[in-house]
Amino acid sequence: MTALLSPEELERRLREVGEKRYHDKHPFHVRLHSGQCSKGEVQAWALNRFTYQAHIPVKDAYLIARANDPALRRAWRQRLIDHDGEGDGEGGIERWLRLCESVGLAREDVQAHRGVLPATRFAVEAYVNFVRERPLLEAVASSLTELFSPKIIRNRVEGMLAHYDFVTPESLSYFTARPEQARRDVETALAYVTAHARTPAEQRAVIAALEFKCDVLWAMLDALHHAYVAPSHIPPGAFVPAP
Repeated sequence: MTALLSPEELERRLREVGEKRYHDKHPFHVRLHSGQCSKGEVQAWALNRFTYQAHIPVKDAYLIARANDPALRRAWRQRLIDHDGEGDGEGGIERWLRLCESVGLAREDVQAHRGVLPATRFAVEAYVNFVRERPLLEAVASSLTELFSPKIIRNRVEGMLAHYDFVTPESLSYFTARPEQARRDVETALAYVTAHARTPAEQRAVIAALEFKCDVLWAMLDALHHAYVAPSHIPPGAFVPAP
């Protein structure tokens, strides 16, 4: 890509990244949403995903600390509230903990990240470091996987409720608010990226940042599939489902 894209063309290229690389196409997610996962596999997914969820406000705090634009900081800090809540017992992280409890995991183990796969830790750390260290424009662009999340959330909720009798609507309450939150977050991030990627090199960088974020999510599912589906090699110290 050598020519400068219009904002509309850049958005189209970003959406193409999701069509090709978003993790809704991963075999583990296909299993999860179609009812093929065992309860232990669902537990492993919820546990490992919690480590990712718990670090979202951490990476967002890094981004806010780096932003010189008060408007961007004001818009972005809502993400901290969405995940941490305004007080104890509120927010997306709390709702994800309730999901973990509902599938049979101990809250204290989940909060301590006990049994999380090494690859999950490395992937999450890589994402946090990316947001902390890469140019702000790329850090903002890496959040744009939210462009693709409404479809996966809808499929996840419908599929899990249809196929797993240990999952209830209350278990999945995390996902109730996410589509609207994601829509708002996308508007902020997409407007910033299309306004500030002013050269072909910057546009290539924001596309690459979104590809990197897709790779992070894909790598986490690769690790789950390798450990709990095939070839079922659970690393030492990782969560072992009950027989």
